Amino acid sequence: MTKEFMVELTEALRFLEEQDRETKGVILTSGLGPQIFSAGLDLKTMYQPTEDVAKDFWRALHDLFHRLYMSPLPIVALINGHAPAGGCFLSLCCDSRVMVPGKALIGLNEVKLVIVPPWWFSVLMKETVGPRQAERHLQLGSLLTPEQALNIGLVDFVAENGEQVAIEELGKFMKIAPQARVHSKMISRQPLDTIVESGKEEDVENFWNYIKTDVVQKGLQQYLDALKKRAQ
Repeated sequence: MTKEFMVELTEALRFLEEQDRETKGVILTSGLGPQIFSAGLDLKTMYQPTEDVAKDFWRALHDLFHRLYMSPLPIVALINGHAPAGGCFLSLCCDSRVMVPGKALIGLNEVKLVIVPPWWFSVLMKETVGPRQAERHLQLGSLLTPEQALNIGLVDFVAENGEQVAIEELGKFMKIAPQARVHSKMISRQPLDTIVESGKEEDVENFWNYIKTDVVQKGLQQYLDALKKRAQ
């Protein structure tokens, strides 16, 4: 999830929202499945960035969250591969989550990279799976199998025919009168979105102050070095 990717996805959602909302819904999935749904935020951007690069990157993440989380369109995540960290976050912003069974794992595992998940990631996790499960798995940086994710409510369905299930699930949302469905969605989601958006610039500043610390940069370097060794 580079800045460019996040800007492009945000713009794509904005474009779709400007079309006829009564006849449109979104299935968010990956062309890289069955290997990867989303590998999460681009760690290369977070490693030794300039202040402007780091802050613009974080603003792009905020903008994507606002557009995806508060979209009037019904959005179903079809998780067809690994979804760690930012990948899990993307799915949490959707209205429903369908995961394909197999070797793929999902979770907010940032702590294993010596990174603390953004507080709003953690709130989304808590709202989805409940306080106890969220606290445990956030501290452990757990990556869960599809069956484990289903068991704690992190995903709504695990199905071999994931695409068909996602289409059927989207259809359920689209059958509801959009005026009522969207209003109900906004009532549920507006409080968190308002807090996140009102503190956007403060959060951007906090991210910069955090990401540039020696301990975080050392952890990122070790992880990126490990990735290079695997590729050799």
